[in-house]
Amino acid sequence: MSRTRRSFTPEFKVEAACRVIDGGRPVTEVARELNVHENVLGKWVRAERLRDGVAADMRNAPPDSGLSPSERAELTRLRAEVAEKDRDIAFLKKVSAYFAAQQHR
Repeated sequence: MSRTRRSFTPEFKVEAACRVIDGGRPVTEVARELNVHENVLGKWVRAERLRDGVAADMRNAPPDSGLSPSERAELTRLRAEVAEKDRDIAFLKKVSAYFAAQQHR
């Protein structure tokens, strides 16, 4: 019996990572609470910390036209969507190269 893969919204991932980062709670505790694997949550936490680090570096740059919190959340969601699409495209390129190589045999 196969299991279906669960998917999470970018907002959920950010909120889950913030529970660890801002709350100072262990990844395992929050992962149990949210019923996600601790490795998955750890990945989200690393990504959020990286974004926070990039944001900290950008503080010396001019502000990006004063985005509201809802606009910033939308921007975060769209960036995550684009990153996911980029991963999908990279995967599809590998698959198409594999099948192209199979046809030439």
